[in-house]
Amino acid sequence: MTGRVRHDEKITVYVSTGELIALETARVALKAHGISADRGRIVREAIAIALADLDTSAESSALVARLSR
Repeated sequence: MTGRVRHDEKITVYVSTGELIALETARVALKAHGISADRGRIVREAIAIALADLDTSAESSALVARLSR
């Protein structure tokens, strides 16, 4: 057993070189803290955090602020 979770749906996301480097840097930083996570897991967790913030904070959420720029 690998600990991987099967996901039924798939999306394709295009990112800039800088965003990919930031994602990889985050993965390495997490590894330094003893947390093994692939880029997909990091993205899924970031989405969960952003959506929870939107749900609880609505118009004052970070997602609304960033998308309103």
